Amino acid sequence: MAGYGGYGGGDGGGFMSGSQQGGSQAGGSKYADESLRPVTIKQLLDWEETFPGAELAIDGHPVTQVTIVGQVRSVKPQPTNITYRIDDGTGAIDVKKWVDSEAQGRDDGSAIAPDAFVRVWGRLKILSGKKHVGANFIRQIEDFNEVNYHLLEATYVHLFFSKGAPGSGGAKHEGGGGDNMFVDQGYGAGGGDVAMGGAGPGGGNSAMQARLATCSRNAQIMCNFINNSPGGTEGVNVHVIAQGTRMSVRDITNAADELLGQGIIYTTQDDETWAILDY
Repeated sequence: MAGYGGYGGGDGGGFMSGSQQGGSQAGGSKYADESLRPVTIKQLLDWEETFPGAELAIDGHPVTQVTIVGQVRSVKPQPTNITYRIDDGTGAIDVKKWVDSEAQGRDDGSAIAPDAFVRVWGRLKILSGKKHVGANFIRQIEDFNEVNYHLLEATYVHLFFSKGAPGSGGAKHEGGGGDNMFVDQGYGAGGGDVAMGGAGPGGGNSAMQARLATCSRNAQIMCNFINNSPGGTEGVNVHVIAQGTRMSVRDITNAADELLGQGIIYTTQDDETWAILDY
């Protein structure tokens, strides 16, 4: 997608004409063939290697480098590398950053602690059948808006390749694999304003929709936000909901009590993290 850069990839994504590793790959690939694509972790995990050394392809298009954004779940430092377990709500994957002992004073990511949100640039690698991202660079995110921006950007690029450019009206997807870049769709999959919970219940269970209709507006906003968030069975934390809906923690807690009482949501990791109960 040579023209994607014109849509504003910024440092978070898009395509770069001139990666440091271009030209060294099999088949004589050129610098212009090198791409940096924003993706969700689920897209990486869903890709299946058809043969050893197969080139990564998403939505039927080859991808050389990727950028992901997520939360650090664990950090395992070793003499030669640091392994981070990164979770973006759609899945979790290991990210390995090699330590350059001679590069004194350079930021190698060693100061990043668990629970921090980070952006990673690197390549998908497979070792002994297990996928991980070999990081060229990793940095901590200071502004949470970057997390939301990344998901929007990854969605845009996915739609560009799978559905065509805006206004083209035709699907372009030619490759295998699922068409869903986030977690599998469950109750209430529908359109609308995700951040403010504007999405209607859509499909889903009709009895559950009827129960949701009797709940307060805050409960409906919270339910729709959780439903449209890439949290999966791990759920969405109260602080993420507060950030996305701009509701207070107290309002969210009261709304959660309503939804729990109606059997619409359930707690997952702790009492402040919820997921949609899918019948």
